[in-house]
Amino acid sequence: METVVSGIRSTGKLHLGNYYGAIQNFIKMQHEYNCYFFIADLHSLTTHPTPSDLHGNVKQVLVEYLAAGIDPEQATIYIQSDVPEVAELYLYLNMNAYLGELERATSFKDKVRASPDNVNAGLLTYPVLMAADIIIHKATKVPVGKDQEQHLEMARTFGNRFNRLYNNEYFPEPYAFSYGDKLVKIPGLDGKGKMGKSEGEGNAIYLSDSPEVIRKKVMKAVTDGGPATENQQKPDEIQNLFDLMKVVSTDDTYNHFNNLYNTMQIRYGDLKKQLAEDMVLATAPIREKINDIANDSEYLSRVARLGADKARESARKTISEVREIIGFRSF
Repeated sequence: METVVSGIRSTGKLHLGNYYGAIQNFIKMQHEYNCYFFIADLHSLTTHPTPSDLHGNVKQVLVEYLAAGIDPEQATIYIQSDVPEVAELYLYLNMNAYLGELERATSFKDKVRASPDNVNAGLLTYPVLMAADIIIHKATKVPVGKDQEQHLEMARTFGNRFNRLYNNEYFPEPYAFSYGDKLVKIPGLDGKGKMGKSEGEGNAIYLSDSPEVIRKKVMKAVTDGGPATENQQKPDEIQNLFDLMKVVSTDDTYNHFNNLYNTMQIRYGDLKKQLAEDMVLATAPIREKINDIANDSEYLSRVARLGADKARESARKTISEVREIIGFRSF
């Protein structure tokens, strides 16, 4: 059975983009692959969260992974920092990661431009830690979006470099994996791009948002003055609303409002009210489970311990073999 690895940074609540863009596929994968889904709390340290924020964010993601349908008996769900072998492999890979290639990483250059006063070594070596996350379990499939493909290519580079350096075909090459389905891009409510945590609170619909919050956010979504001609191309901000409707609403609902737009009869207020109610309905089962699981500390501790044990069993084997390959031996 092939191994799948994917992680999500512990930087806050999960939103519809996370769910429809990734987690729905995770739920299918867990029954057909050897899956490791981790919460990347080490990665989040580049932004210097407070201890209480870090712990709260990790708990939030764990709760929402479980509420969304990831089964700890089927997949390995673990917290990155609970597996110290990842940090050890990160150290070994860093010894053969070169400054020039790390500085050329698109994500690093973007971070430097966005936060010139926080250019830390963790940002520079982010791709190395990501490589360690993947190859510690000798994964061959990694569900990633377009923005992470360069990091995955670098993970292959670091794994292959280790293999060549020690003349040992130890690490397999990991490749992007979309589970045979076209990756779903969930747009944000600001009309500019994809839904994301970094785009502002009003851009995203979170899985834990109350019905009232969802309605308020959707009603504030950007619109225009309406179509000037029949069957005209929708501007981005309007297309975004229809793309969201395509995901959470029925085909009949989508076709109804699409027809109204094409015949210049659209009323955006009605469109947004319907979209909000469909979002409330789509997130209701998850929201109810979030509230139940968040209050069950004993269950959360048990899941975290189970995941750490399973992930460490895999990671310890890899590190033991890597140390032997490198030449670390006890006397």
